[in-house]
Amino acid sequence: MTDANTGRQDSAGGRDDGGPGRASVLLGGGLVAVLLVAIGATGGWLLAGEDEGSPTDPLAVATATVTPTGQATTPRPSTGRTTPSAPRTSSTKGSGLTVPPVVGTDFVQARDMLRKQRLGWRLVFGTGTGRTVESSSPAVGATVARGATVQLHVAGPAPAAEVPDVVGDDCADAAADLVEEGLYPRYRSGRTGEVSRQEPAEDGAARWNDEVSIWCGAAAPPSLPSVGPTL
Repeated sequence: MTDANTGRQDSAGGRDDGGPGRASVLLGGGLVAVLLVAIGATGGWLLAGEDEGSPTDPLAVATATVTPTGQATTPRPSTGRTTPSAPRTSSTKGSGLTVPPVVGTDFVQARDMLRKQRLGWRLVFGTGTGRTVESSSPAVGATVARGATVQLHVAGPAPAAEVPDVVGDDCADAAADLVEEGLYPRYRSGRTGEVSRQEPAEDGAARWNDEVSIWCGAAAPPSLPSVGPTL
């Protein structure tokens, strides 16, 4: 009896010992499986987050909003506007106005040619002989704007000029008469009114390009008497 009971107890004990052992193994394996699944899901979320580029990632934001210095940009299409190098004062394109053939002519004739084309002139006399224009600046045939001044280089010195009588004339008319004779007015008391005095006087000694002083619109100061040598 004792042996039989002991055998059942051993057999039962064997089942009891074996039962908890197998349960522990199964429970442990289940926990491992659950952990692996959880770890796999977490790793997958992390990988998916890296691939999708989370908008809250500071690195992704910086890369999207900050442009490195010196990075090439796509050129914009031209609008056709340009920045001019210098402001234009007058245009000579399409005017058809050129310096006439003044070289080789008498300087008075050359001046009249420029006047007909409404160009200014400036006579530059030389030290040679003759009244012929040797060159001009701008050169003959050069395109010029209306009102431009052309220098005429004359071979010889300035010849004598006749001083007209302009006393009593309107100041503007007197100036025009002096220019016609190759002289230049020098205004001593304004540019309006009648001329009350001039120096040199009519038929006084003068040459082309000389100045004649005129007093306009006001009483001219009395001229000083000439002082002769004392005997």
